[in-house]
Amino acid sequence: MPRYVAFLRGVSPMNAKMPELKHCFESVGFTNVKTVLSSGNVVFDARAASASALERKAEAAMTRHLDRSFQTIVRPVAALSDLLEADPYAAFDLPAGAKRVVTFLRTAHPAKLSLPLEKDEARILAMKNQEIFSAYVPGPRGPVFMTLIEKTFGTDVTTRTWDTVRKCAAA
Repeated sequence: MPRYVAFLRGVSPMNAKMPELKHCFESVGFTNVKTVLSSGNVVFDARAASASALERKAEAAMTRHLDRSFQTIVRPVAALSDLLEADPYAAFDLPAGAKRVVTFLRTAHPAKLSLPLEKDEARILAMKNQEIFSAYVPGPRGPVFMTLIEKTFGTDVTTRTWDTVRKCAAA
């Protein structure tokens, strides 16, 4: 049975308890369900299906059991493993201390972009399929990279650090 990761947008320990999220996923027949960290990462096994079908199923379960839903973007663990192995950041000279982040799109971005794009020490470096690879240097203005990402791609996205993607793929 294939293994998947659901990345939920906007989840924090303040607005969702991980045991409750786990129960939501189990209630619709997903198995071997694990939450990773407390920021809306759910790893699970399910019969092979499209990402959009799994997203709809998870969102419906959250609506039923939590009386709210979080935008859900699903990726197969195998695809995440391939992504990690390919290391799209290797082609770029990143400054010391730069944080690497992956933004997951729910649907493919229609526009052809001239990359990299840069704003306030945040750079969108590359885009492959429905993933955007960015890097930023942490500073006093906070996560300015999110402003650049949302201005470029909208809010139908969710972003994780490279390390979080690695943890999810290994769970």
